[in-house]
Amino acid sequence: MSTNFKIILGIFYIICLSIVLYFVFSFIDLTKLTEYSYIKDNTRSLIEFKNDNLIFFSLCFFIFVVIWILLLGFGSPISLIAGFIFGKYLGTAICLISYTIGCSLLYTFANLYFRDLVKKYLESKIEKFKVFFNRNEFLYFMLFRFVGGGGIPFGIQNVLPVIFNMKIKNYFYATFLGLIPTTFIISSIGSGIESIIDNNQNPSIFEAILNPEINIPLISFLGILIISYFIKKKNF
Repeated sequence: MSTNFKIILGIFYIICLSIVLYFVFSFIDLTKLTEYSYIKDNTRSLIEFKNDNLIFFSLCFFIFVVIWILLLGFGSPISLIAGFIFGKYLGTAICLISYTIGCSLLYTFANLYFRDLVKKYLESKIEKFKVFFNRNEFLYFMLFRFVGGGGIPFGIQNVLPVIFNMKIKNYFYATFLGLIPTTFIISSIGSGIESIIDNNQNPSIFEAILNPEINIPLISFLGILIISYFIKKKNF
């Protein structure tokens, strides 16, 4: 890959990230994020706008997430936000589709332009797993997604299959199916937070944790984190 292409890619990344940060800081006053009334009022306005413009808002969110994933962004905060805004079911659906498309595009891009770079820095760390992936790449990558990638950052998870030259079709479906549990759990937490804000005047953290809409998915998420930790510690 030429130096000029790397420079162009880096500039594009900085521009996209700057645009995202600009819109975030334009609509959110960080100095008031500790004020419950500010959070509740803006939550109500956001939900009302979403309800009045559901298709447009969903499409914008979808495009944003695809771009976010292409820029090696994290998945968990997006699932939380999606659950908060759209509810656990619609939020999960939007995230799954946008994650799968974004991850597949990123994988294709990395496979075309960054294959040597990925192999140089990551191949030695998962050399002993190549035989398993080569035996059944769809099954093992789906399980890999299911346990949160063993604690590996989401952006790196998305490009790891470059090492195995995984078929894009298998990558697409394994990603979609493997991300269902964690995406649904985190979206449920976001939906529970929105429900608490909407139904309570000023809930404490303790009250929020005791709410079944929060603690059940939270316990499930912690379970996945524990499994991921032991997998990463043993194998990576």
